[in-house]
Amino acid sequence: MKERQVCWGARDEYWKCLDENKEDSSQCKKLRSSFESSCPQQWYPFSQQIKYFDKRRDYLKFKEKFEAGQFQPSQTTAKS
Repeated sequence: MKERQVCWGARDEYWKCLDENKEDSSQCKKLRSSFESSCPQQWYPFSQQIKYFDKRRDYLKFKEKFEAGQFQPSQTTAKS
């Protein structure tokens, strides 16, 4: 449980950095490394867990824009 709290805390700090830097991940490299190293390697599969968090953040950002009425479908989506 403590490992999970450390991992998720590092994830939250990384996400906060991305929010503050307008998604410029180059400003958050150290926090990204900290996030990846804070999550237990024995979580199977580890790389999938990190990818899950990345996809989760993308989804939450999409949902936030959609609910605020700020989502604009791409040209290809609008045509289909």
